[in-house]
Amino acid sequence: MQRKIILLIIAFSFFGSGLFFSYKAYKNYQALKILEKRKEAWLALEKKLQAKTLRFPGTVSVVIKDLDTGWEIMQNDEIAIPSASLVKIPIMFSYFYANQEGRVSFKDTLILKGSDKVAGSKVLGDFPAGSRFTVGELLVPMITQSDNSATNLLIGFLGLDSLNAYFKKMGLKNTNLARKMLDFKERRRGRENYTTAQDMAFLLEKLYHKEFLNKEVSEQCLMLLGEQKINDRIPKKLPKDGTFICHKTGLERHICHDVGIVYTRKGNFLICVLVHHKDKTAVRAKKLISDIALFTYNYYQNQSARAYN
Repeated sequence: MQRKIILLIIAFSFFGSGLFFSYKAYKNYQALKILEKRKEAWLALEKKLQAKTLRFPGTVSVVIKDLDTGWEIMQNDEIAIPSASLVKIPIMFSYFYANQEGRVSFKDTLILKGSDKVAGSKVLGDFPAGSRFTVGELLVPMITQSDNSATNLLIGFLGLDSLNAYFKKMGLKNTNLARKMLDFKERRRGRENYTTAQDMAFLLEKLYHKEFLNKEVSEQCLMLLGEQKINDRIPKKLPKDGTFICHKTGLERHICHDVGIVYTRKGNFLICVLVHHKDKTAVRAKKLISDIALFTYNYYQNQSARAYN
């Protein structure tokens, strides 16, 4: 009798194990099918975006990355385009590097000179020459309101050579700083600031994974980008409920950019769109960027629950 009971226990054990492994195999199969459908939708999104950008009169550089699967959509991502205010992102990174090395403190004081004041300064434009600001105080308007005077103060404090050295140190391949913001005299001499969608995507992904210097520094940079006040491109057509966006814009004559990280309830993605257009205004370029962001956002909303959880 005891032997029969032992045999029954063994039999039920094998039967139970078989059910467990069958269920696990079924769940894996189900997840794989969902992932395949997501991939098909991702490829459809890529074709849709390519068709839209190819019709646009100008050069459009794009990197979009699914931050869960690592899938990417790239177009002209290595083409160097005048960076406009996108260069303020690596300038911010450089100051955190310099702070870590003990070269600068966020409490260091800078004095605003008349020569530092330029257009596109929504914050410092209201302050007279001789006003004093700490490095930490200047980083906020430089990023959140793209203040050019704040940027010029910070460029002058560390210097072009040091900033470019930090750009290389942080791993940028095609981003440089050749002049201050709105220094058209230097531009006429052929000195221009350039970047690529690839370089911007590289920096943003480091922040997303909290890998820039350390977790605390990465979160501080993300917080600044998350307080962006210029929201007429990537965020324009996205719902405020259920999304959070960390981004930075760039705008000059014939130049219109926006790069950032979009957090949604159904997945997070990185988006970098740099536009070198031919129009007199940036209206169509801004619409293009907001459309690309919306199409990408809709991809996530139309998919089933994540298959890779």
